[in-house]
Amino acid sequence: MKNLRMKSARAAKDFSQEELAKRCDVSRQTISAIEKGDYNPTINLCVAICKALDKTLDELFWE
Repeated sequence: MKNLRMKSARAAKDFSQEELAKRCDVSRQTISAIEKGDYNPTINLCVAICKALDKTLDELFWE
């Protein structure tokens, strides 16, 4: 399932995939795969993404 909430939050912060990847210490391809729904991130990565985007886990990853 695509993660459009994460993509939207990233865009709202005006971060490129590369910028978010650097802040989370992963590759740009990892961020792309998460947004496309091709990769299920670890809880630690989910937390790092949430911190970088000033969002909660509920807002980005759970329905």
